[in-house]
Amino acid sequence: MNEPGHLVPQAASARAKPASRVPFAFGRRFFLLLLIGLVWLGPAWAHPQYIRVMFAWDVAALLFWVWDLRRMPRPAQLEIRRVWLEPVQLCVESHVRVEVRNYGKELILAELFDDLPPAFRSEGFETEITVPPAETVGIRYSVNPQERGDATVGQIFLKYGTSWRIAQRWATAALSQKIRIYPNLDEAKRDTIYLIRSRQVALQSRHKHLRGQGREFESLRDYQEGDEWRNICWTATARRGKLITKTHQFERNQSVWLVLDTGRLLRARDHSLAKLDYSVGAALSMAQVAQYSGDRVALLCYGRRIKQRIPPGHGRDQLRAFIESLAEIETENLEADHLRAAQTLLSVQKRRSLVIWFTDLAETAAVPDVIESSLLLARRHLVLLVVMAQPELRDLLRSRPEDESAMFHYVAAEEIVHRRDALLGMLRQRGALTLEIEPSKVSSVVVNEYLRIKERGVI
Repeated sequence: MNEPGHLVPQAASARAKPASRVPFAFGRRFFLLLLIGLVWLGPAWAHPQYIRVMFAWDVAALLFWVWDLRRMPRPAQLEIRRVWLEPVQLCVESHVRVEVRNYGKELILAELFDDLPPAFRSEGFETEITVPPAETVGIRYSVNPQERGDATVGQIFLKYGTSWRIAQRWATAALSQKIRIYPNLDEAKRDTIYLIRSRQVALQSRHKHLRGQGREFESLRDYQEGDEWRNICWTATARRGKLITKTHQFERNQSVWLVLDTGRLLRARDHSLAKLDYSVGAALSMAQVAQYSGDRVALLCYGRRIKQRIPPGHGRDQLRAFIESLAEIETENLEADHLRAAQTLLSVQKRRSLVIWFTDLAETAAVPDVIESSLLLARRHLVLLVVMAQPELRDLLRSRPEDESAMFHYVAAEEIVHRRDALLGMLRQRGALTLEIEPSKVSSVVVNEYLRIKERGVI
């Protein structure tokens, strides 16, 4: 995984500017002073000359307001800075710090409002801070994005005044910046580490049984009872005068293609996330595990056209490219062109590889295009088709209909489930692998299946 610091948005800073043509107003206490001046209306009923006293009071309050306005720092004497403390990730609480530097000579009491985009599922951040002269004061708040991709964070607005609260200035800081919301990096990393460690423990306990079952040469050793004759290296045996056995390891440096469908079927939501979001998280976990296993990973995202294509590779730069590409992809309103994706992959990947295809099945009477496209790929590659399950349908089949309407729902669900099982069964008969998984479990199940494929050496 890349160092998180590489994905943290850059800090933005700017001097404040007047928010409008008339960037000042009356403070709360100014109106309190005017209210106090109404006390002179009482004696004015008996002695009209007190009306003059009341107007004199109002003039004094206005002069007091002018004096307070002139002594407070002008907008250009305030510097605002927005600092992102960590990468902005999907469904992860990320922290932001807003700092105000006061270059003026008077203490200010400021109300801050940070304009946040709808992707953050927030109406904005608003707070009050006190900034002494020649000092910097910061306040921290958190965001919890519910959508991936690029989002624009707007300006920061300020309303501030001195401790007298008689006058008030309005200012704004031009801190608009584009922020990229990444997939859940922490969850992918946590799942990957857990799965790899648990798999290593299992492999170590079965190490003696697994040696020699791969196809990639590892080393030579003396012959041991039980070794297969086909693994004997006869040239080394002739040189050393004793039986020498070749040992093998699981193949490394193979290509693993992650294919993501971004069509309308992946727009459906499970809880608060779209099915595509779960596919993206699983693809990120897979990319990390495959690189850890020594394989080269590639990415193909498609809708009606090819959106993202990253050729096979490995290393930190490759994973960084994956993260950036997965953050950008969005679903479409139309069904994806599966045949175009299959033909593109066949044209760029000649050597046999593992293709992990994240998609869903359309509820049509004909055979879905994604099934036919998978069969086309399966002639050359090992295809693992990952279909998003609909657990509510199988839950419905486990219930007993109680009325006519429930019976219609039951029969419809049974037909859909039977058809999906038949389509996936047809793929398995043609040599492809299939998984039908609940969206929330897709990441761990797919990674486990990949590791089983590596153990069996079927790529």
